[in-house]
Parts: sequence; C-alpha cells; structure tokens
Amino acid sequence: MKRIARWIGIVVVLLLLAVLALPFLVNPNRFRPMLESELSKALARDVKVGDLKLAILSGGVTAEDLSIADDPAYSREPFLHTKSLTLGVALWPLIFSRQLHVTDLTLDQPQIDLLQSGAGDWNFSSLGGKPVAARGQPAEPPNAGLHLSVKLVKIANGRLTFAQQNSNAKARVLENVNVELNNFSASAIFPFTLSGKLAGGGDIQLKGIAGPIDATDAAQTPVKVRLKLSGFDLAAAGVENSTGLAGLLSIDGVAASNGKTLFLNGRLKAERLKLARNGTPAREPVEFDFALNHDMRNRAGILRRGEIHLGNASASLTGTYVAQGESTAVNMNLAGADMPVPQLVAMLPPFGVVLPAGSSFQGGTANAKLSLAGPVEALIINGSLGLSNTRLTGFDLGSKMSTIERLSGIKTGPDTEIRTFAATVHMAPDGSSVQDIKLVAPALVELSGGGTVSPSQALDFTMRATLHTGGSALAMLGAKGGMGVPFTIEGTASHPVFRPDVKGMVAGRVQSLEKNELGKAAGGLLGGVLGKKK
Repeated sequence: MKRIARWIGIVVVLLLLAVLALPFLVNPNRFRPMLESELSKALARDVKVGDLKLAILSGGVTAEDLSIADDPAYSREPFLHTKSLTLGVALWPLIFSRQLHVTDLTLDQPQIDLLQSGAGDWNFSSLGGKPVAARGQPAEPPNAGLHLSVKLVKIANGRLTFAQQNSNAKARVLENVNVELNNFSASAIFPFTLSGKLAGGGDIQLKGIAGPIDATDAAQTPVKVRLKLSGFDLAAAGVENSTGLAGLLSIDGVAASNGKTLFLNGRLKAERLKLARNGTPAREPVEFDFALNHDMRNRAGILRRGEIHLGNASASLTGTYVAQGESTAVNMNLAGADMPVPQLVAMLPPFGVVLPAGSSFQGGTANAKLSLAGPVEALIINGSLGLSNTRLTGFDLGSKMSTIERLSGIKTGPDTEIRTFAATVHMAPDGSSVQDIKLVAPALVELSGGGTVSPSQALDFTMRATLHTGGSALAMLGAKGGMGVPFTIEGTASHPVFRPDVKGMVAGRVQSLEKNELGKAAGGLLGGVLGKKK
C-alpha cells in the first residue's frame, strides 16, 4: 500500500513539474506569424497580434494586443482594436504535436468602429472577401497549422460606434457590449446573444441566430433576432435634437433580415414624450404597435402597420420614410375616429398646443385625418380635425365675448358646450393656420372663420358668430334671427382676446336701414355695446 502511494506521489510530482516546465518548452510566439497570416486570409484584412503567453491553468493563450485593419476605402484607423485576446486551446495537440487547435476566443474591451457610406455599404461588408496577401512567416513543420474550430466567440465589455462616412452627424455609441457566438462557423447558422448600453441611456438585448455569412458581403448575412430596448433617452442620444424630440423609449419586437431588407414587428412605448421644440413632456405613456420593412442599403422603409394607443384612444399611422443626408424625410398618413377627447388632450402639450389658461376638455369624441410630409425637423402637417359633444370646462366663451354677449342677449355659464367642431389645419415650423372653422355651441349657435397661430402662440383670427337676436341690441338694427357678428381673436392661445368688429357689423346693416331709423338704431346699438340700460 505504501509503495502504491509512493508511485502515485511520484507521478503527481512529475505532472506538476511538466506543467511548470511547459511554458519553457512550448513558446506560443512561434505560432504568432501563422496566426496572423491565417486570420488575415480568413478576414481579408491585415491582422496584427501582440505578444502571446501560455496560461496553462486556464488552458489558453493570451495576446496583449490585436488589431484588424479597416477597409482602406473607409478609414486608415483599425476596424477593431483590443488590448487583450484570449484563445482557448486544446493542450494535448499543443504539447505533443505543436499544433494550435483554437476552441474558443475572447476579446476583452475591444473598440469596433462601424461606418456606412452614402451608397449604403458598410466597412465590414468586405470582411472575409478576397484574401489579402500573407506576410512572410518562418517555416513550420509539415504538420503545423491553424485548425480553427471555434465553439465559442466572446466579446466582453466592448464599445461599438455606428457612424456615417464623411458626415458631421453624431455617431451612435453602444457601450459595455457583451456578445456570445456559439458553435461559430462562417458556412453555417449559429446562435448568438448581444447586450449593451446606449450612450446617453438605455439598455439593448438581442438573442437570435445568424448565418451562413455571405461570402461577398458580410452585411447581407441572414439574421433572425428578438429585440428588447429599454430606457432609450432620445434627447441625451441627440436623435433629431433640432426637432425638440425627447422622451424615453422601450421596444419589444422581433426582426428578420435577408441581408437586404429588415422586417421588424413589435411594440414601442414612449414615456415623457415631447414632439416639438415648444412642447412639454406628456404625462401619459404612448404605445405604438408597428410592422415595417426597412431597406438596409438605402436607409428607407415602409411602415406597413402602425397603431397608436393613448389609453382608450387609438389611431393608425402608415407611410414611408427615407434618410436624406443627416435627416430623415417622411410621407405618412394619420387617421383616427371616435377617439375619447380627454385622453387625446394629454398629447397636446408634447406638440406645443396650449389650451386657454385654467381650461380642460371633458367628454366627447374626436376625429382626425392628417398627412405628415417632409424632413422631421421641418415637418408639414395638413388635414382635418373634428370634435363632437365635448365641453371646455373653465372657459366661458360668452364672457370672453362680453360685448357680443350684450349685443345678442345670450346667457352663458362657466363652461363652453361644443356640439360639433370642424376645421382644416396646416402646421409648420413657421406657424400654424386653422381654416374653415365651424363650431356649433348651443348658447352661441355657430362660430365660423379661420386664422393663424405663430410659433410663439400669438393668435390672429377673423371670425363670425351667428347669434340669436330676439330682445337684444341687435334687434334695434332690424336684425333678424341668425344675425352674423364679425369679430377677431388676438392675444395668445393661453389668454385669447375676443374683439367684436362693430364697424363691420354696422356697415353690414346700414344699407338695409331707412335714414330716419338709423340714428335710433345706432343709439340702441351703442347702448348695447356699452352695457347701458334702455
């Protein structure tokens, strides 16, 4: 028994001595020229590998540095650079056959720069294309070679940048990137995962399959993936910052690419959304179910299905978009029917639309049919809006039109009842106009007209009120029921000022009056305007 134990001890000591002596017996740097040459051939890019060290206990080879050259048509800086590369290797072939069998590969803290040209090509498209000329290398034994069988490829704590070539647009940055590719082979489908943090805020997770890698254009490699994006801060990321866009976005969807078109379906949720420079963040979240086809080369696409949800209110949005230099132009249509007005009101502040101070909408439904066209930073919106059976609480339209109220004898309350409202709208960066207004309020009968709203919310409207006239000052002018009273709306959206156009109103009735009645009627009218008793 003691003899057996002694032999076991001797074997253990010999193995330990072999392990300790192995780094001196096997110099991994002898494989470096071969490794650089084979990687350069495989990637069709010049690859440089730093000093190699053998780590026996972890069963791997480490390199202090690795760089992969970029396509010279894009940049002279490295496409990929990392300070640490770890190769998992099979030890027995390394020890006894001097062969390097790579089983896994880990890049620690790499910097990867992705560039897209104006024509839509990427700087990684040529990876794996026509091989570059191999650099000179020392002669190796006949059985030496690189047997690249990679079961696992990992990127740890990487940094990816996405930018347009020859553009001043801000690059998109993905930090703390972790990637795993299992059973990687350029000629087969392989599973992968990716996670990272967007610069400015937000987390992204991808899980799916890719491959086989396209032999002529790596960017056209088929991919199927599940996408999760959370907490993406639009303002911090500088996305179309000139438009005033802001908010936190989350996306849960699935995507598939055939290498040319990306098909994406999912749900987007926007919180604290702001859509105009003079807007304020929405208090309620907005959700958007969508399906789109994106042309990856031309950076254009079709929004095949879009359903906007704000509480119980829903509307459809469909159309096309295309990148134009550093901007994006859209041509879309928005339509919604029988949408609850109170829930839509939550979306007015993000657009910079202001209601009269202290007022709010209660009840009723809304309809909208709008077109959206042009670059997003200078979007033009045209179409029609309508309201039915709603109430503008905290806003007494009659008191705002006090002079007209005295002229007509109408009596109103603290709120304004709106039976119907319809108008055509035009919204642009230089201001908005609202025309063909038809507002039916039971107390006032009907308002009509149109006008403009400046970017600073200044109002300039020319309107006409059709009023009940029985027993009023208007009756003194011989006005029949349904008399039209012209007036203007000035001031601002939050504090509108209503001014009757008395001169225009009188001029409109003078021709129908006899001379001997004119003085009496004018006197009665003046008394009505000034609020005097008869």
